Parts: sequence; structure tokens; C-alpha cells
Amino acid sequence: MKGQLSDKARLHHILDAVQSIEAYVEGISLDEFSSSSEKTFATVKQLEIIGEAANRVSDETKAMGPDIEWSKIIALRNILVHEYYIVDHIIIWDIIQVELPNLKIRIEELLSTFT
Repeated sequence: MKGQLSDKARLHHILDAVQSIEAYVEGISLDEFSSSSEKTFATVKQLEIIGEAANRVSDETKAMGPDIEWSKIIALRNILVHEYYIVDHIIIWDIIQVELPNLKIRIEELLSTFT
């Protein structure tokens, strides 16, 4: 696929992926999450999308969101894709519960600067 997506579109992809993950885990426990291959697989895929979109956001836009841990988001994507066999559901759950709510807020703030 050729063509370049705008940073705004990529930020929307990140936000959409976060919202999808929120829907996957709404009202379930870590045990229920871990025992559901569909939920874990779908969540990991959405985290990969977040990381890929983050990797393709321009440096100028990243500078507008200095409190977003861009390099950690991209590193997680690389682990999920290339070292899939070491993915720990407890770590993924922690990311979902602790990191994603903050990321969602930061991405929404960043998107509000685009017209």
C-alpha cells in the first residue's frame, strides 16, 4: 500500500486501538483475560497497531507530546511482533490498566491541537 497517512490519522488509529482494548477487557478480571485466547490475541494485535502507528508519527508531532513514551510504545510493538513467545499476560494486563488510560488522555490532548 502506497501513500502517506497524516499524523492526525495515525493518532486516530492509536486512539481507536486503545478504545478497542477497553471494550475487550471491560468488566473482566486478569484471570478471565488470560484464559481467553480471543481477548489476549485481539489485545496484542491492537497494541501492535498502537506501536506501529506511534513509530510512523513524525518527530514534529512527537515533540508536541513529550510526555508520551513513544520509544517504549514502539519497543513494546517490536517485542510483541518479534518475541511473541515471551509475552506475559500479567505485563499486558498491567499496561492495559495503568498505561493505556494515560495514553488515551495524552493522545486526545494531542489530537485537539489538529484542525
